Amino acid sequence: MSEARAMAPGRSEFRHFHSMATRWMDNDVYGHVNNVNYYSYFDTAVNRYLIDHAGLDFVDGTEIFVVAETSCRYHNSFSYPEDIVVGVAITRLGKSSVTYELALFGEDDEAARAHGHYVHVCVERASMRPIPMPDGFRDALARLVR
Repeated sequence: MSEARAMAPGRSEFRHFHSMATRWMDNDVYGHVNNVNYYSYFDTAVNRYLIDHAGLDFVDGTEIFVVAETSCRYHNSFSYPEDIVVGVAITRLGKSSVTYELALFGEDDEAARAHGHYVHVCVERASMRPIPMPDGFRDALARLVR
């Protein structure tokens, strides 16, 4: 493993931040937030950005985003009750897909406790086939490109 890959990214590498609280049920028997919840935090931050800044209508919209790939590297744990700040940036904005870089920080952390990536594909809801991303989504996502 390269040293650069092992290092936790810092806040300055991200364009948008979304805060959320851990929940009682997030902790596992070892007393820390279970790894599966980190993906939920990524998913929540990304979809909240799309709803708030791009007008995603996940109930009735003709286009939606589906996950094609995710990854997460863990550096340090979280425990309930603790607030998490999710950093969001975009490393690739394609015709119908987008690759997010995500990181989870404690409120006062400069270095991420976990980071990963997340690939979304824009699809037409009825067929679930990839389609070109509408301009409204593309414009909102372009603000996060690093």
